Amino acid sequence: MSPSSGRMPAPREPVVRVTGLTKRFGATLALDRADLSLRHGTVHALVGGNGCGKSTTIKVLAGVHRADGGRIEIAGTTWDAVDYDARAGRSAGLRFVHQDLGLFGDLSIAENFAFDAGYPTGLAKRIRWPALIRRVRGLLHAYEIDADPQTPVGALRPAQRTLVAICRALQDQEADQHLVLVLDEPTATLPQHESDALLTAIRRRADHGQTVLLVSHRMPEVLSVCDDFTVFRDGRTVATLLDRTPTEQELVAHMTGTVLARTIDETVTPGALAEHPPLELPTAPPPPAPADDADPETVLSVRGLSGGPLRGVDLVVRRGEVVGVAGLVGSGRSSLLRTVFGQHRPDTGTVVVRDGAGRRHDGGDTRSRMSAGVAYVPEDRGGEAVFADLTVRDNLSVAVHRQYWGPWGMDARAESVDAAALVGRYGVRTASVEVPLAALSGGNQQKVVLARWLRRSPSLLLLDEPTQGVDVMSRADIYATVREAVGGGCAVLVASSDLLELCSLCDRVVVLQAGRVTAEVSGAQLTPDTLTALTQTTTAEPAAAPAAAVPGASR
Repeated sequence: MSPSSGRMPAPREPVVRVTGLTKRFGATLALDRADLSLRHGTVHALVGGNGCGKSTTIKVLAGVHRADGGRIEIAGTTWDAVDYDARAGRSAGLRFVHQDLGLFGDLSIAENFAFDAGYPTGLAKRIRWPALIRRVRGLLHAYEIDADPQTPVGALRPAQRTLVAICRALQDQEADQHLVLVLDEPTATLPQHESDALLTAIRRRADHGQTVLLVSHRMPEVLSVCDDFTVFRDGRTVATLLDRTPTEQELVAHMTGTVLARTIDETVTPGALAEHPPLELPTAPPPPAPADDADPETVLSVRGLSGGPLRGVDLVVRRGEVVGVAGLVGSGRSSLLRTVFGQHRPDTGTVVVRDGAGRRHDGGDTRSRMSAGVAYVPEDRGGEAVFADLTVRDNLSVAVHRQYWGPWGMDARAESVDAAALVGRYGVRTASVEVPLAALSGGNQQKVVLARWLRRSPSLLLLDEPTQGVDVMSRADIYATVREAVGGGCAVLVASSDLLELCSLCDRVVVLQAGRVTAEVSGAQLTPDTLTALTQTTTAEPAAAPAAAVPGASR
């Protein structure tokens, strides 16, 4: 069924209605009869914790996933969700700008537009460059983007690149159309001033009649720009707030089912929060005491670390301890691990590592850190960790290859014997150590990467999203491997967007916001709800009154 052009919707009239949306991935119910309704000329926030169903909803609307049930209505045309696909969404007027903008940095703005809409051609199919540049210049002017069409995209500021991607997505919008713009985490990697500029432009577009669905984890941003809010939890719609500005606390209460007892303010109505039990939030920890050579249990000491997104990070990790790092995209999680490993050189601050013998090392480059017993498993397994075309044997020995070289060359037999032993020890499922690593599943590739580093008996293991793209059984094996290493005295620092993973694996978790440690959680407080609240809200402060003093909170 294809939608008709129809009339221009009236201001604030619903243009997109999603009802009863259901999606399963095997035994996992990702969306459980979720609802979403967007009104014309508004910026609508879709918020929720990790795994709540936001991304799945966007992918269903984009046609990446096909739903198992529900209905989707766009501009007066309705589909059974099981029949809806990418072509239906585009013809109905949905346009998407993802976090990965899909722009070509070496090409001009005009060329990037042409890749999406096609090049104007003349006789003999020759490209009419002046016509392309005129058209793109007009579009940039209409969208109030101060840039020349012939400028390479890579030369633009980050916010300008996002605006160019938005303009490109909407370049076929006519005056009598009602395209809906879907923005998935558009500010996740932007610094604050760039985010502010982008949000101002988005607000201006909505004031001109553009309908925008904004998916974001940054609570202050959505509160500053959005008219309406839908909150997801566990695949369900738990709140829809129209024409009102809730507080961070109210949104997080809906997201977690728990009131932030330390952050309730007077604007939160008792009725809105009565159903939620109180949640006591920890405050930022004091800076750790300086480590010294007399304390062999301190494996990692980070003091005043600044550089990139990091802003004065203090952190200590001790032998036999797993410390987690939680935070939104752009908070500095990965940068912290990369800096500790020596890939990023900090502007200020110190990183001190102690090897297995307790010796102090403060060398700043990767080679020095490896010599000090630091191992690093990066987030981008395919791009940074594995050699897909090489064999399992090659991948296992790449970090220790020198030990197999002798007067007569490489001892391939010893290398193969050791590789086979590692495959058995770490539960890597492979027909042979001679098969290409690309033939293995993602979980088994990750086991190989872990085995490669653990064979070096590291004193400090850095893990960035260690089970991303990994099946359930491999995840359990990886957790067991990490715990075995910790039992042997290794210290582990793990960054993850999976809050349940952090709670399951870690002894304590520090929370990063905008490059700063804002809280530390351990013991009974270490729960996904607590971490969700601490990463989503920016106003957590100690309260003088107990939670019971807040009307309705005690229930």
